[in-house]
Amino acid sequence: MSRPERTTERKKTERTGDSAPAERTTERKKTERKSPAERSTEIADAARSLALDEGLSAITLRAVAARIDVAPALVAHYQPSMEALVAATFDAIVGAEIDEVVALLAAQSTQRARLAALLETLLDGTRDDVTVVWVESWVLGRRNDALAASVREQMDAWRRVIRNIVDDGVAAGDFETDDAASVAWQLLGMIDGLNAHALVHWEDSGHRGSRLNHAVEGMLGLRRGALAATAAD
Repeated sequence: MSRPERTTERKKTERTGDSAPAERTTERKKTERKSPAERSTEIADAARSLALDEGLSAITLRAVAARIDVAPALVAHYQPSMEALVAATFDAIVGAEIDEVVALLAAQSTQRARLAALLETLLDGTRDDVTVVWVESWVLGRRNDALAASVREQMDAWRRVIRNIVDDGVAAGDFETDDAASVAWQLLGMIDGLNAHALVHWEDSGHRGSRLNHAVEGMLGLRRGALAATAAD
């Protein structure tokens, strides 16, 4: 075959090959056209799944777009600020966890049982994906003001959950302390610290709950082993 013939055939093949994908792409875009509300929800869901799978730092324009199979420009249209998207994603993940834990605590009959359930669910290793989100939020929040504000708000929310248990426990005669606010602050810090340590398997992370139980029992005037016994009931 002469060079002109090969060139002609190649051009014909290229034309034939170009037309079908173009038609399929056009058809796919028409099929996947969504309302602004649907698209915003889809982007938010993609960001949440990315954060839980890989951490907050994984939320980038390209990564979110790839997860929902759209162009990065479309994500940028709906989320012009990735810093705001990261902050909103953090809020959504932590807010959902707080709601879930509060519902779990509401099912317990005493404040001691609520405290035992709180420590067990936060320290048993089943929420390590959320712990990763927390740990990264403290780092990324240094340069993301919106995220930093969200972190402070959610830490305050967690402290309120803990303080409510302590205050109600003191009122019921289950706990002994004259400074519930400090107990809540210290307990939140210890939970965060132990969970962060567990991410790198420091010491025996499988016993983080039992170790913290002993400290909390001392802080609240409980006998040693009281929380473990309550959780087993």
